[in-house]
Amino acid sequence: MEVVRKDIKNLHLAVYPPHGRVRVAVPLRVSDETVRLAVISRLGWIRRQQSTLDQQERQSEREMVTGESHFVQGRRYRLDVIEQDGPASVVIRNSKTLELRVRPGTDRQKREEVFWRWYRQLLREQIPDLLAKWEPVVGVRVASSGIKRMKTRWGTCNTEAQRIWLNLELAKKPPACLEYILVHEMVHLLERHHNDRFRAYMDEFMPQWRLYREELNRAPLAHEDWEY
Repeated sequence: MEVVRKDIKNLHLAVYPPHGRVRVAVPLRVSDETVRLAVISRLGWIRRQQSTLDQQERQSEREMVTGESHFVQGRRYRLDVIEQDGPASVVIRNSKTLELRVRPGTDRQKREEVFWRWYRQLLREQIPDLLAKWEPVVGVRVASSGIKRMKTRWGTCNTEAQRIWLNLELAKKPPACLEYILVHEMVHLLERHHNDRFRAYMDEFMPQWRLYREELNRAPLAHEDWEY
């Protein structure tokens, strides 16, 4: 178990995939004994999360070769790698096939880089319209947004800079999940903590948000649902 002391208000327990590592984020002034008791009180919850992670189906590391399955916006596609001279590209050819065109001899790492650039572009194309839709609803102005790969969060925000970051992995998820995370981070510009006020905002703006959270938690980056 990892204990990290931070300038936060509440104690957070998290269980991380793939093996159920436990991490506790602790306010600076909370005693070690309080941390110990908090963890003991949640042992049942921790074990349930670890059991859930053990039972989840996980994709093996991708080799970026023909025949593999890859997800795009919630749909599974069969990868077809075509080696030819010319610029590298990724194209959805039909409802079942995802075509990756690369130069002959391109290795796995370079193929994957092409793929991630394409995923990034997919998200970039969606974000402006989503911001235009939700800024007047939530009543906030997002100064800037960005996309990056994150190990433990689907999104994050800097409340002072009014900046939102979205996880590149969201390109694999259904579009509604991207929309949920964007709204989630926008609401944090109104309320920093996952408290009753935050949940009331989410219920008001996106009543079905819990369904999208469940969809993401089927293959989570981390499981961090509890505050003490």
